[in-house]
Amino acid sequence: MAGGNETTWTGFIFIGFPDILGSKSRLFVAFLFIYIMTVLGNFIIFLATTFNSSLQSPMYFLMGQLSFLDLCYISVTVPQMLCNFLEERNIISHGGCVAQLLLFISMEGTEALLLAAMAYDRYVAIRFPLNYPMIMNRVACVLMVVAAWIGGLCNSLVHTVLTFSLPFCGSHQLNHYFCDIPPLLKISCRETLANELVLFIVGGVGVGFSTFTFILITYIFIISTILKMSSTDGKHKAISTCASHLTVVMLFYVTAIFTYVRPSYTYSLQRERVVSILYSVVTPMLNPIIYSLRNKEIKRVVGIFFFKFYFKRTL
Repeated sequence: MAGGNETTWTGFIFIGFPDILGSKSRLFVAFLFIYIMTVLGNFIIFLATTFNSSLQSPMYFLMGQLSFLDLCYISVTVPQMLCNFLEERNIISHGGCVAQLLLFISMEGTEALLLAAMAYDRYVAIRFPLNYPMIMNRVACVLMVVAAWIGGLCNSLVHTVLTFSLPFCGSHQLNHYFCDIPPLLKISCRETLANELVLFIVGGVGVGFSTFTFILITYIFIISTILKMSSTDGKHKAISTCASHLTVVMLFYVTAIFTYVRPSYTYSLQRERVVSILYSVVTPMLNPIIYSLRNKEIKRVVGIFFFKFYFKRTL
C-alpha cells in the first residue's frame, strides 16, 4: 500500500527503465528486433501447424494455438513499451491500462491452462497410444483450447475488477513498463491485503499451482511409462516430444510464480523489471525456437516454406 492523497486524474505514468535512461535508442532497437523475431517465429509455426497437411495431429494443433497465444501475448505489452522509448512522458490512459491488464492476465492464465492441455496430450499419446486418436479427437482439442481461453478470461476479470476498484495515490507513477498487478497495488491508497489474497488463491493456487501440479502428475505417469518401454528408439522419441514442452513449462511457471505468488511489500523495481521481461518478452520469443529445434517435422516444414519462398523470389 502506498501513502498519499487520492487523486482524480485517471491516467498512469510508466517509470520504465530510469536506471538506463541514456540507452533508450539501443533499447528500442533491441526490443523491436525481439518483437519482430517473436512475431515471425510464432506466426510461421501457427501457419505451418494450421495449413500443412503433415502437421494435423493434436500435438501440432495445440502447438499452433500456443504460438498464436504467444503472438498475442507479446503484442499486448511490447508495442506500448516501444512507444515509450520514443516519448518523453510515458503515459497510458485509465481505460488503456484496464485493457492492457485484462488482456495480459487473461493470456497468462490461458497459457497456463494450454500448457496443461499439452501435457495431457503427451500423457495420452505415450500412455494410451492405441486410443490416442479417439481420445484426442478434433472436438476434444477445440474444447480444451476454448476452455483455456475462457478460464484465462474469467481469472483476468476477477483480478482486473478488484485491482481497479482500488483508489490510486499521488502522481500515479507505475514502477514498470506496462500495467501489471504488483505495481498497481503498490500505488493504492487503500490496504491491498484482500487483493493479494485473491491473487494468491484464484491466480496462484486456482490457476498457477493447480495447472503446474496437474502437469507434474501427468509427467510422473509419462516417465513411469517411458521407463517400462523395451524399445530404445521409442524411449528417445517419447523423451524428445516431452523435452520441448517441459522446457517451456519451466520457463513460464518459474517467472510467473515468482512475480505473482508473494506479498506486494517484497516488490523491487529493478528485480521485477528483469523478471517481467523474462515472462512477457523472452518466453514468447523462445517458445517457437525451443519447439522448432527439437522437432524434426517442424524444421522440415519450415525449411520447405523458406525454400519455396526463396525459390519464387529468384525466379
